[in-house]
Amino acid sequence: MERKKGKILKGLGGLYEVLTDDGLVECRGKGAFRHEKTTLAVGDCVTLEFDDAGNPVIAAIDDRKNLFLRPPLSNLDTLFCVIPAKNPEPDLFLLDKLIAIAESLSVEPVIVIAKRDLDPARADKIASLYRGAFRVIPTSFLDRESVSPLRAYLEKEAGDGTSAFAGVSGAGKSTLVNLLFPALSLQTGEVSRKTERGRHTTRHVELFPLSSLFHSACRGFIADTPGFSMLDFARFDFFDKQTLPYTFREFSDYIGQCRYTRCTHLSEEGCAIVEAVREGKIPQSRHDSYVALYQILKNKNPWDKKRGS
Repeated sequence: MERKKGKILKGLGGLYEVLTDDGLVECRGKGAFRHEKTTLAVGDCVTLEFDDAGNPVIAAIDDRKNLFLRPPLSNLDTLFCVIPAKNPEPDLFLLDKLIAIAESLSVEPVIVIAKRDLDPARADKIASLYRGAFRVIPTSFLDRESVSPLRAYLEKEAGDGTSAFAGVSGAGKSTLVNLLFPALSLQTGEVSRKTERGRHTTRHVELFPLSSLFHSACRGFIADTPGFSMLDFARFDFFDKQTLPYTFREFSDYIGQCRYTRCTHLSEEGCAIVEAVREGKIPQSRHDSYVALYQILKNKNPWDKKRGS
């Protein structure tokens, strides 16, 4: 029986588009996946089997680097965490939650500040909170050239992996992708004046090869996804509170230096991380997010857990 390797680029209604060395193949997964309760995800590296008539079926899934449950996307390498300077109001807690989830799944978070033109001072303040630990890329929808550093990062540093954009609805994820790749013409939505929330415009997950978008030798993909803004610890358990400090990379130089070995890094006397916050070495907002996430994880029941990777 003929076999081929491929990568799932799109899935709708149980029908999948798989990219192979010979081009796109449309097929379904084998019936055993349903009995095994195995869910196929966009980004999966798979093996196709062809019967004597040439009909393909997804027969096996390679080991995954990671898996996001909502939206269903696997083997992600870079997450562009988009936060607007204004309209809607920037949500630092959501941004920090996305960063923590990315770090826990071995995904590189890149901070993208959108709509800088609406409030340059606030955009610069947000950038100052993250620039010491992360790559920060400010952008403006009024200046197409402002996305050039983002495009360069995608092509030069993330060009051989799989990347996605995440953030609150209305932050400008699809608009950014359209500025980067006008040929895609992804659907975008306006921000509601009443709620200052955007309307979800993307209905399914789909990967687009960067080689065709950049007309280069890049081997990676960019994802258009719905619902990354909906990632929530209340529904999915990505890690426990003991692991949480390791998802805040600003804490790394101070872990192990606390007075008490079981320090929670919340407010204990002698905590090296708390002292670093007091001294301005770690932004107060980052520690505030850590405390809030710790309380969420602390209150989770073990029977509520559903692994995210």
